[in-house]
Amino acid sequence: MYRRFIKRFLDVLLALLALIGLSWFFLLVAILIFVNDPGPIFFKQKRIGIHKTTFWCYKFRTMKVSTPHDTPTHLLENPEQYITGVGRFLRKFSIDELPQLWNILINDMSWIGPRPALWNQDDLVAERDKYGANDVMPGLTGWAQINGRDELEIPEKARLDGEYVEHLSFGFDCKCFFGTIFTVLRHDGVVEGGTGNMADEKQKEILGR
Repeated sequence: MYRRFIKRFLDVLLALLALIGLSWFFLLVAILIFVNDPGPIFFKQKRIGIHKTTFWCYKFRTMKVSTPHDTPTHLLENPEQYITGVGRFLRKFSIDELPQLWNILINDMSWIGPRPALWNQDDLVAERDKYGANDVMPGLTGWAQINGRDELEIPEKARLDGEYVEHLSFGFDCKCFFGTIFTVLRHDGVVEGGTGNMADEKQKEILGR
C-alpha cells in the first residue's frame, strides 16, 4: 500500500507545499545566480529514471556561462575556476538540487530513493540491476546519501541502494529524510566531480552548470 499509493501521494503533497513555501527563496537564489553570472538560472542534465528510462533532471546553475559545454570534468583545466561564488555556496548546502522538487511533482523522481544515475554511468546502473534498485523511483536523497554520499565506491553505493529497496517503508523513508538534513548540515561525503573512484567517474560526469 505504501509503495504503490501512499508514497506517491506524499511525494506530490510535500513537493507542492515545498515549491509554494520556498517560492520566495527560489526567486532570491535566481537573482543571486543572475547577478553573479548573467545567464540561465537552471541547468538540466539527462539522468536515468525508474526502469532505466531517461529524464531531464533540473538544478540551479552553479557554473559560469563561459564553461565549455559538454566537456567532461577531467578535460577541464582547473574545474574549480568555473564554479561561481554563489554556485560554491549552493553546492555546499545542496541548494542547487532543490529544482528537482519539480521532477518529483511531475513523477520523474521521489523525495527518497536511489539518486538518479547519469545517462552514461553504465557501471552504476549495472550494479543496481543486481539489487533491483533500477526498478524504484530515483530520489532527491536516499540511503546511500547518508552513508557516504560521493565518497562511496560504485559497488557499495549500489549495495546501499539495494538495502533501501529491501527496507522501503514509511519509517525507512523518514529515517533517510531526517538523516539527510544532518548530513547536509555537516557537509559529509561531498566530493566535487566524482563518486567513489574519482578517476573513473571524472571521465563520465559532466559538471552541472
